[in-house]
Amino acid sequence: MVRLGHLLRRRGQAARALTLTLSFAGDGRWDRTRRLAEASAHEDDLRLLAYRLMDAAALQRGRLTGLALKTEDLAEAGQSAQQISFDASCEARLVAESAIDRVRARFGAQAIGPATVFRRAS
Repeated sequence: MVRLGHLLRRRGQAARALTLTLSFAGDGRWDRTRRLAEASAHEDDLRLLAYRLMDAAALQRGRLTGLALKTEDLAEAGQSAQQISFDASCEARLVAESAIDRVRARFGAQAIGPATVFRRAS
């Protein structure tokens, strides 16, 4: 979801829906699409919807061989409204998301991640 959100923001787009495709052993396949309440490119919105799709799959003992998450019904980011929130933690995540995007733009897409190495400034 982090990569999807980052790619959407970098392209100036927002998704209105997500599609989850699961492939199972024996040529079984499960596809579901869910719409977002409003077009978004924010990682939290995408993550929440992806988790809802995974819950809807109700996986138990199926042998999963593939998983794909795809954005659907893309819109220009300027066309989606930005809602004002009094939730401080939500606003903090949006500010952090913006800061991380600036770091990625300056130091490369792989600058933020689990294997990141920081050097001391001299």
